[in-house]
Amino acid sequence: MIRAVFFDAVGTLLFPTPSATTMYAEVATQYGMTVDAKQVRSRLWTKFREEEELDRQAGWVTSERREQERWRNIVQHCLPASTEELFEELYLHFAQPQAWSLAPGTGEVLWQLSQRGYTVGLASNYDSRLSAVVAGHESLAPLRQNVVISSQVGWRKPAPQFFDAVVQSAKCDPAHIVFVGDDLENDVAGATAAGMQVVLIDPEGKHPDHANRIALLSELLQGQGLPSSIV
Repeated sequence: MIRAVFFDAVGTLLFPTPSATTMYAEVATQYGMTVDAKQVRSRLWTKFREEEELDRQAGWVTSERREQERWRNIVQHCLPASTEELFEELYLHFAQPQAWSLAPGTGEVLWQLSQRGYTVGLASNYDSRLSAVVAGHESLAPLRQNVVISSQVGWRKPAPQFFDAVVQSAKCDPAHIVFVGDDLENDVAGATAAGMQVVLIDPEGKHPDHANRIALLSELLQGQGLPSSIV
């Protein structure tokens, strides 16, 4: 029996709008820099993966300080001439609800699931800025009481300790939790190892062989409750 449905945040329910690459380039221009958006994007993902590897080597331990350090390192790599003032502007930008858009159908899916008696929640590798973003989107109201953020629990996905925090928030056995996310390692592998049921959100159809895969959040509402393939 499914009792709770938890969602990853960025890439599943939340999307930076405009994109991080666009914002980095726009803010850099305001500070008198000449940048190439494609180069910024390439540098961003290269450094993001490097920071992920550092966290892997550290056993996925994190904190508010570590998460801010991660983004300072990324900004510095993307924009080598950046200043602390530029970093702070970008950092604070992504704390604003209006900097994020929601996946289509998010509000209806969360409302329907909560009405059907499921506990709904959010579980993200992020920092305290996410709380302000969640508070600023009324469509996310059903899950506000169950928000698990890596910087606050001290562990990043896919660490088992992170998913222990999800279980504590859901107040039920992990086998009764469905975890919905877009990342094969952090979300799918991490939640599976924790004993949860998993749904991969795959709007571009990149993983056609994955058993429990959906393209749209609204597919979670098919039939009675959740799709039979994940029950």
